[in-house]
Amino acid sequence: MAKIIVDGIEVDVPPDYTLLQAAEAAGAEVPRFCFHERLSIAGNCRMCLVEVKGGPPKPTASCAMNVRDLRPGPNGEPPVMLTKSPMVKKAREGVMEFLLINHPLDCPICDQGGECDLQDQAMAYGVDKNRFSENKRAVEDKYIGPLVKTVMNRCIHCTRCVRFTTEVAGISELGLIGRGEDAEITTYLEKALSSELQGNVIDLCPVGALTSRPFAFTARPWELAKTESIDVMDAVGSNIRVDTRGREVMRVLPRLNEAVNEEWISDKTRFIWDGLRTQRLDRPYLRVDGRLKPASWAEAFAAIVDRVNATSASKIGAIAGDLAAVEELYALKALIGSLGSANLDARQDGAKLDPALGRASYVFNPTIAGIEQADVILIVGANPRKEASVLNARIRKRWRAGNVRIGVVGEHVDLTYPHDYLGAGPETLAEIAAGKGSFGEALAAAKRPIVIVGQGALARDDGKAVLATAAAIATAPGRDEGWNGLGILHTAASRVGALDVGFVPAEGGLDVAGMVAAAGQGALDVLFLLGADEIDTSALGSAFVVYIGTHGDAGAHRADVILPAAAYTEKSGTFVNTEGRVQIANRAGFPPGDAREDWAILRALSDVLGHRLPFDSLGELRKALYAAHPHLAAIDTVRAGDLADVAALASAGGSLGWAAFANPISDFYLTNPIARASAIMAECSALAAGQLAAAAE
Repeated sequence: MAKIIVDGIEVDVPPDYTLLQAAEAAGAEVPRFCFHERLSIAGNCRMCLVEVKGGPPKPTASCAMNVRDLRPGPNGEPPVMLTKSPMVKKAREGVMEFLLINHPLDCPICDQGGECDLQDQAMAYGVDKNRFSENKRAVEDKYIGPLVKTVMNRCIHCTRCVRFTTEVAGISELGLIGRGEDAEITTYLEKALSSELQGNVIDLCPVGALTSRPFAFTARPWELAKTESIDVMDAVGSNIRVDTRGREVMRVLPRLNEAVNEEWISDKTRFIWDGLRTQRLDRPYLRVDGRLKPASWAEAFAAIVDRVNATSASKIGAIAGDLAAVEELYALKALIGSLGSANLDARQDGAKLDPALGRASYVFNPTIAGIEQADVILIVGANPRKEASVLNARIRKRWRAGNVRIGVVGEHVDLTYPHDYLGAGPETLAEIAAGKGSFGEALAAAKRPIVIVGQGALARDDGKAVLATAAAIATAPGRDEGWNGLGILHTAASRVGALDVGFVPAEGGLDVAGMVAAAGQGALDVLFLLGADEIDTSALGSAFVVYIGTHGDAGAHRADVILPAAAYTEKSGTFVNTEGRVQIANRAGFPPGDAREDWAILRALSDVLGHRLPFDSLGELRKALYAAHPHLAAIDTVRAGDLADVAALASAGGSLGWAAFANPISDFYLTNPIARASAIMAECSALAAGQLAAAAE
């Protein structure tokens, strides 16, 4: 540790700390525009100027100098830094005056108003007069896609956006051209950005140069109610803040969580909010003479009771969708069990995951933050860039730190970082497991390897054998003690929670494929779909389908009874992310019309069916849930999987197939009912398809 005196306060800080970090450690506030903790240092805004005693007789950029670079006093005293001296005050006023020379000062019509660093720092560190009368420069606005709006007259060239897209997002499509007054931030050919993380530049921009295009001119930040919640667009469980005005969600922003998403979110997470308003189910519907017609709750329940009472328990089934919270999964399992049926499943894609094999067999055991400790990473049957964009950024972060080797078995895709493409199918995986080839040798010698297995490798007939092979690689001899390198990459926010509560077929029960086939053959009379839209609903034959969901998607189109439910922003629910972290999504608004929370619908339905569930409130439901599954009560923690379960899985063996692995997500923007109802996501999907076609040519 090194000692430094900041404004008369002596502090001990690591010698590699910048002066800006040392000032913050001492409690001193230093303004900045270009500096950001997760980006490289540019040192070009000069707002963070400080005075260093014994140094050059001029202000020093505190973001670009380390504590170890300072000279001690004449008698060995710690170096002295001043952040409030007259020199510093005058320097900051000068910098702010220069920044505002060409700024349009159009705060009343700027979407950044109220959240603008330039506004705040001009008030705190600027002067109230302008000595320049020359015309301001004008810069043409750039088109960089349907998500980010540009007003480049406001740009102060901090280059945060350029550094983010290059370093974190991994695309070299944004840069600064020209010099001096002619400098401009541009995409060179003025094409749309191709990154799934591009919306983060909106948060990074300290002025109003880059703002949200869909959100433009819709609300001011002080009008919005802010609710901390959890994202369900993928299985990462990114921490978000949902901003609402009245009953409408107006925008979604990231929250800081170092262990999960740091401070980034994907574009699907950020811009999905318009899909929460459109194609919503706001009242029950009943199919009469082949057409869905509005009905009352009593009429809808009566129709369900008639069909359930007219059949046997073995002909009743339930399939849970990808966006269901743990509470409704637990309630539906209890209801189906009380009816005497063993037919229930949440694995819509048919992934060969089984909670009976232990929790370590279906979670991302190294944890998301643990990616930064890996020395070799093998990706099997997955495209993290589309399946978990924020997790992919973490892998890129590990690659940028150096001394890591990354290999891919499956489809050949651009992951935003260099990697070894090893092959397309299970035969390549078997060779790697046997230690063949340079990558196989590197993996065998690794101390902290991570084997990331995607749903594309698990949702196959040989999925269990693929999982066993991956487990064998992860548990090979020579690994660091306690290191569990098997990482299952889920794509559905509900999947880990469903496996935790055992939402899988009981003994003798049918899985998803079995229920769909049985329904098509007339062997299944009643099928409950809890937001399940990713199955082949056209193959359900004449089965009586009860759809509990939020949008008029595939499940609702096939349903005989529709019970309108609440979306993830309209209820309090527990979600378990791909690493097994338990998190709570809080209610930011209320569901439209007669829609109700899923667990409440199931509780009311159980009463009518004569199998009343033993809870009358969310609190009572959670009490029962926590009693049955205690680890779900430990919010924001990860219950580690047992390494012995992975070792046992490795010995399971099985016969690998020959078909190449296929990634489960082909269109990043249209993966669930909310996304498919979003006009913003539809535009992004069409643009991405056009970019893909252009690249193919």
